[in-house]
Amino acid sequence: MSDARETGRGPVRIGFRTSIITVVIAAVLVVGLTLVYLSFRRVSSITQMAASTFIDKVGQIGADRIDAQFKNVRDSLEILAGIPAIQEADVADNVRLYALLASMLRNNPQIFNLYVGYEDGSFLEMDVIDRAKPQFRTALNVAADAVYRVVVIARSGAAAAAPVTLFLSENLTQVAEVAGPHSYDPRRRPWYVDALKDRKTLLTGPYVFYATGEPGYTLRTPLREGRRGVVAADLLLNRLEEMLSRQKLGESGLAFLFNDADRIVGHPEMRGLMAERSDALPRIDAIKLPGLSAAIQAWRTDGLAQQFFTDADGRTLVAAFHRIETAGAANIHLAVVAPLDEFFAKIISERRALFAIALGFVIAMLPFAFWLGSLLARSLRELARQTDEIQRFQLADRPRMQSAIDEIDELGRSVFTMRTVVRNFSSFIPQPIVRQLMESGASLQLGGIRREVTVLFTDVADFTAKTEKADPSQVMIYTSRYFAAMSETIMKHHGTIDKFIGDAVMALWNAPDEDPDHVVHACEAVLDCVQRNAELNRAFRSEGWPAYGTRFGLHLGDAVVGNVGSAARMSYTALGATINLASRLEGLNKNYGTQVLVSAAVKARAEHRFAFRSVDQIRPKGFADAITVYELCGERGDSELTFCARWEAVYSSIRYAEPAVATLRIADFLVEYPRDGVAQYHAEQLRNAVQQPLLDLPAH
Repeated sequence: MSDARETGRGPVRIGFRTSIITVVIAAVLVVGLTLVYLSFRRVSSITQMAASTFIDKVGQIGADRIDAQFKNVRDSLEILAGIPAIQEADVADNVRLYALLASMLRNNPQIFNLYVGYEDGSFLEMDVIDRAKPQFRTALNVAADAVYRVVVIARSGAAAAAPVTLFLSENLTQVAEVAGPHSYDPRRRPWYVDALKDRKTLLTGPYVFYATGEPGYTLRTPLREGRRGVVAADLLLNRLEEMLSRQKLGESGLAFLFNDADRIVGHPEMRGLMAERSDALPRIDAIKLPGLSAAIQAWRTDGLAQQFFTDADGRTLVAAFHRIETAGAANIHLAVVAPLDEFFAKIISERRALFAIALGFVIAMLPFAFWLGSLLARSLRELARQTDEIQRFQLADRPRMQSAIDEIDELGRSVFTMRTVVRNFSSFIPQPIVRQLMESGASLQLGGIRREVTVLFTDVADFTAKTEKADPSQVMIYTSRYFAAMSETIMKHHGTIDKFIGDAVMALWNAPDEDPDHVVHACEAVLDCVQRNAELNRAFRSEGWPAYGTRFGLHLGDAVVGNVGSAARMSYTALGATINLASRLEGLNKNYGTQVLVSAAVKARAEHRFAFRSVDQIRPKGFADAITVYELCGERGDSELTFCARWEAVYSSIRYAEPAVATLRIADFLVEYPRDGVAQYHAEQLRNAVQQPLLDLPAH
């Protein structure tokens, strides 16, 4: 604050809150003037335009949602049509194919079933039993754990057999098996016959499904390669009814689907409409809105999606029509209809009073609003110009802006201070990261403090050999996915990513923010990283990319943490012997065939939560004392503790018993765990010790 204000002799200031309220009132006045200017008829026109735009947006959103539902089903069908097993009609006892169908059904709750039929009468169908009505499960008479029904009809080839129906659990374990159906022939079904006529993906009109006896829709497409046939998916009618019910607008609004033949394809009450006319799809006239057909015809003629029409009671309705793109071959469109007065009745009834009040208020407040608006505009325009200069790093000295309004005066002081701070920051740190450093609150001075930290190093085994001949762009894509997975996992467990070193990651816990449980969090992060790495590798293999086998080294100790570098460029990191030992622990995994090695300090602080086993005693170069190395085996559980106890007995003999005795014990252990890398390492060392006794601990 200025000296004049501190002594109480400063000029009178206006509170910023009061000025803002006044500005808002002034804005309302401008709107009021505009409404008066537009007049009664102009407001009516705006009301209709707003209604038209609003319902068009609602219709577009509804069409996009329904289109997305159809597109998901269509995409699933295209994927199925491209699978060799489908193209070759390899449908009998094809567990992998059944698993794929089940996965697609799980990911698409709008689908009741997926199926494929062939020209020789072969057929495969998988249904989600509980997506139909409860009577469907009752009719099937199967156990409660039956989730999927699989119908297999193999009529040709080496796998030809009698038709059979399988019932599978959630994890695709067979629950029951029954013979049949014997009379079903897919080639006689409408979805099969019509699909081969047009050779296009089509959405059928509602018809009664053979399996459930319920009406629904079918998306189908012919196979374009391999055996001649059709792949299809069913959507039960009640699913589409629910979907359309959610798209309606207001209390009396209506959303329905229709085709180019002016037949209703989908309606929230489709069952009732079909009951009245069971021989064909109901016509649009069945909705009983006299002007609706004319509005649809006007849309087809002039292409304007929004239409107004009047019903038999003289009520004005607004409608929007949109094409469902995915189901385009079936010429299906969405209509959204709503009464205009439900949304704008209040405006229509009170607009005269609103105009009169607005006009009187404008006349009374216009002089004051003009004066205050000019005052605020001048000050805020100057502040906006100065902040734009700071954003563009135009940091030349300018005098501090002062104002009679208290808060604007404070804002002027803040802008002046911000200019000074940013100018100082830009002398030490590149301009693009000044904002990031200001928000982080980290020290901008070179140097650091000594603090206990948990340090993690990771590395990808044989990374160069796996990627040296690969496309560099692909290496970057897959390695970035790997780094993203590791980074997200580490940060989820309160870790800080220090840096990426080639294909390696260095991370810290307890810096820069303090974390009293940093050792436990680090162990949790490593185990989670192991799991994420395994999941990622499964995805990499499925995409034809080599797996990234990651090794981890974890150590706890004191380090110097802070900013290092130069006045022009600095970074936050940790330095010291603790960091070096963590890096060496990661590298030792290669010797022992392990994935996660930790120091004795980590084990001492985390063994109440995790299981560890002894690996070796080493004397790293540069360290005077021997260091015990441990493997992190997982969280404390019966199986982990049993394994570790079994090994510790063997390790004790390695350390203290005669080499011959230790050799026998480790041989027994390898019989039980033949692939254990640590045991194999010590077995080799014992064989060498029998020939030439060790004179000292190994140096690594």
